[in-house]
Amino acid sequence: MKQIKVMVVDDSAVVRQVLSGLLGREPDMQVTYAVADPILASERMRLQWPDVVVLDVEMPRMDGLTFLRKLMAERPTPVVICSSLTEKSTRTSMEALASGAVAVVSKPKLDLRQSLHEGCDELVAAVRSAALARVQPAPSMRAPAPPVVPAAKLTADAILAPMGDAPAPGRGNGRVVALGTSTGGTQALERVLTELPPQTPGIVIVQHMPEQFTAAFAERLNGLCQITVREARNNDPVLAGQALIAPGGRHMLLRRGPSQYFVEVVDGPLVNRHRPSVDVLFRSVAKSAGASALGIIMTGMGDDGAVGLLEMRQAGARTLAQDEQSCVVYGMPREAVRRGAAERSVALDAISREILQYGGVNGG
Repeated sequence: MKQIKVMVVDDSAVVRQVLSGLLGREPDMQVTYAVADPILASERMRLQWPDVVVLDVEMPRMDGLTFLRKLMAERPTPVVICSSLTEKSTRTSMEALASGAVAVVSKPKLDLRQSLHEGCDELVAAVRSAALARVQPAPSMRAPAPPVVPAAKLTADAILAPMGDAPAPGRGNGRVVALGTSTGGTQALERVLTELPPQTPGIVIVQHMPEQFTAAFAERLNGLCQITVREARNNDPVLAGQALIAPGGRHMLLRRGPSQYFVEVVDGPLVNRHRPSVDVLFRSVAKSAGASALGIIMTGMGDDGAVGLLEMRQAGARTLAQDEQSCVVYGMPREAVRRGAAERSVALDAISREILQYGGVNGG
């Protein structure tokens, strides 16, 4: 078994010790170095280059963001940001994603040893996912890896009953677009959403991301896009020119009201080892919008969303998958294609055009 060589860069000795222990016990991982700052990291990397770097964002001598940008410019390497949930750290983590980091996992401040052990599965999954990522030299966003736990893998049945025999049509509520993505999704979503005009049909999105980070991610996109982008709240209407992103740690479902769609944000167990789950969103879109929906599954590790996209297609919706060449990790789209859930595979650059054509927007 080829081991993933991991370097840990964090100014806390406790964090370095705990992370090294958690990652080092995995049979497919080897912690080559655990150092206190990027200056030391640079020295060690000249001796042995890691496959993945686990990086803090707030450190002395050189901050993590500066080090990340330097690394991406000189020798692009998969980086997982391990960040606290302070407002400053969260903003910096979003900048790190924009600068090329592949993943972000949260680092709780209280009861550090216990909290880090509890978050071990998320961290391990992020490192494994990062090791598979296609890191590009040009600055671009990289997405957080899906949190994975070694528990029973639940389906969308845990949140929403399976499809009936006769999916209900949209009944005049208009068209809706549903996007699901994971690893590599933050940069892919930025690419798609920044090309959409205000006349775009309402969009609902699941991006696998830890709690606290989805609001900052949505805020960042909102500042870049012509459409409005924000973290979804329970009972938010789905409006043209607006994209709602499921909050980290909660599921999001599409519901149909008398005259428009709205979203329901709910608690519940992990589905496909994720919360929010793409399968949950896609099933709810199949049930509530039927043939009035477009479903798109994008870059990501695993298979979350493949079953839900198939249910959307069976309900009459249009369905697409991002193609292998443009994915950071070709996992979720591959599984959707394998199951016959996607009508076609399209390049990342073509997804915004597909949305505009579907919505009948001028220029699409």
